[in-house]
Amino acid sequence: MNKITCAFISVLQHSNKSYGSATLLGRQLSYKSDLSLDKIYPNARLKLYTPPPPPGSGDKFNGYIPMDKLEISYSRSSGPGGQHVNTSNTKVDVRFKLSEAHWIPEKTREKLLKALANKLNKEGYYFIKSDLTRSQQMNLADALEKLRTLIRAQELDEPTAPSEETVEKLRRRQEKAARERLQQKRSRSQTKQDRQA
Repeated sequence: MNKITCAFISVLQHSNKSYGSATLLGRQLSYKSDLSLDKIYPNARLKLYTPPPPPGSGDKFNGYIPMDKLEISYSRSSGPGGQHVNTSNTKVDVRFKLSEAHWIPEKTREKLLKALANKLNKEGYYFIKSDLTRSQQMNLADALEKLRTLIRAQELDEPTAPSEETVEKLRRRQEKAARERLQQKRSRSQTKQDRQA
């Protein structure tokens, strides 16, 4: 017996001759791959779920980005990929209003507003685009990772001036490199002179 016959028999055994059994029969007899998500993960919820933010200090970004605060749109991607590119919306555009992003700590948000002043549109929205792969979910993950990297870069402390010891080490290294370079030049010059003599 093939899969369709087994499904048909199981539906007939469990049906009670009600009106809804025709719909159930149609669903059972429609083809589903063995690799479909509901067969691989039978008990999983296939809806997108945004978990609550993890507890953490209020002055540092913890990596949590609430999906309901972002405006996500999908469009056709460019580049190679054949017919698949022309038929699927894999490019991801993530936008959010930076001044109203309360999930970013206040100090970091102020730094971002200064750093991204020329990249915000008139309404104050910041755009992140990703068409790195041919997968919509992978591009969304890439865009969110770009956003996390951008936020964490603003949280880094300001670079401090190097200490006197570090400056002295760098000066010695440069002098040593210059001496070695001159020695190599002299050696090469001597080799050329010996060839001409």
